[in-house]
Amino acid sequence: MEENIKQLLRDEAAAVLNIPVTDNYRKAVELIVEQVHRKGGKLVTSGMGKAGQIAMNIATTFCSTGIPAVFLHPSEAQHGDLGILQQNDLLLLISNSGKTREIVELTHLSRRLNPELKFIVITGNPDSPLAHEADICLYTGGPKEVCLLGMTPTTSTTTMTVIGDILVVETMRMTGFTILEYSKRHHGGYLGEKSRELSH
Repeated sequence: MEENIKQLLRDEAAAVLNIPVTDNYRKAVELIVEQVHRKGGKLVTSGMGKAGQIAMNIATTFCSTGIPAVFLHPSEAQHGDLGILQQNDLLLLISNSGKTREIVELTHLSRRLNPELKFIVITGNPDSPLAHEADICLYTGGPKEVCLLGMTPTTSTTTMTVIGDILVVETMRMTGFTILEYSKRHHGGYLGEKSRELSH
């Protein structure tokens, strides 16, 4: 089992190192800064299933680092929650296949509501319908899942999470987000206590 685990770690690490680094990251960060930080919109993330859980995590991480963000469930969006979208908002959509029906439909519904709405896509399929609809596409590299069946989202979700982290950290860098601002958003727990210590 130990050797199996070591191989899993090697495979996951290789997938992260093989994420293609392109100019689209700069474009994505600049778009987030422009729409949210400067124009006062918010980042709306969405995904279905495991990708949705990662989209939710990305939203909460952005919130804690000065970028207002909210998770929109793609199915609930079709039953009224689409109304969360406002002027200057920006969509961040996640789908490994780039074909997830609910997410593709969300792009159409969102643009019907606001034709000027822009969105960023994180996907393992750069030739997918979702990727072609996107203003900016961030490709995971399409790694093979480490799941024994090659089906369960494992390596793909790892790369999605890392791409989310890249967007958060580079946005922090571009906005000059400080420990003082961080402490204002963290009042409880260890991080709250630690950030207040460091901000004084």
